[in-house]
Amino acid sequence: MSAVQDPRRYFEAVTAERNDVAYQPPVCLYLEVTNRCNLLCETCPRTFEELEPPADMSWSLFTRIVDQVPDVARVVLHGVGEPMLVKALPRMIRYLKDRGTYVLFNTNGTLLNPRKFQELIDNGLDELRVSLDAADRKSYAAIRGKDFFNRIVRDVGKFTAYQQQMGVTAPRVSLWLTGLKETVAQLPDFVRLAASMGVREVYLQRLVFDSTGYGKARLEQSLFEQTREEEQAAIDAATAIGAGLGVTLDASGATEPGLSLKRSADGKPWATCRRPWSLMYFTAHGRALPCCIAPFSARGYEN
Repeated sequence: MSAVQDPRRYFEAVTAERNDVAYQPPVCLYLEVTNRCNLLCETCPRTFEELEPPADMSWSLFTRIVDQVPDVARVVLHGVGEPMLVKALPRMIRYLKDRGTYVLFNTNGTLLNPRKFQELIDNGLDELRVSLDAADRKSYAAIRGKDFFNRIVRDVGKFTAYQQQMGVTAPRVSLWLTGLKETVAQLPDFVRLAASMGVREVYLQRLVFDSTGYGKARLEQSLFEQTREEEQAAIDAATAIGAGLGVTLDASGATEPGLSLKRSADGKPWATCRRPWSLMYFTAHGRALPCCIAPFSARGYEN
């Protein structure tokens, strides 16, 4: 397996010795191909404030950024917006794949209709991450702001069935749930739902919030350092259920769910994060941010 095929191992090698300054160009880019969205998620800052004027990243801006990083190994085509709203998205994927880059994006799944199935496959997308955030329609609407639950479950299931019919494994499809105290109990059902949709990877994503909070992105909703016994039991049950159904349960950040919710023993929870040494984030307008979490934790970008 090449470095690009296994970007996690590549990033670990690149950032094994971290200095106060990142002297090497980034090996990963986060490109916010749009900051527009068709949902009103209670965990997303764009629902509550305008970080930048609505825009899609232009083709000229996209290529100008990418062409400055000729050895980029991995590109993530999402930010605070829905990538599948962007007409040039297939062209962007193809441009990156022609360079040998590993490409993925996170989608809310509302626009994953059968007309786009073959397009995603033909252009070489490596990963398709679907944020669903709930195991039932009522909870989904409360978190995501609109009622698209049944449509997403139907269309993602159709896509995985289409992949099986065509005999292709890429893009890898995964289902994501943001860890909120009000929904973590749904994790076992979420894993069962993923299996019924033909999805074999489930991720429990840590809630990102700032000191003031907005919507459901608040300290009191976070599982980090606050996981109760019954919540841990739900994680354990979901892991066991997944093992029986052939579904893996993991947490974003390359850690298992329990560890991602606990503070580092040495009092430096940030110390294991390698991303400042390996990536750059660009907004739809081309503004460079120091961290892929910045859009979710910053009130304005001027600082």
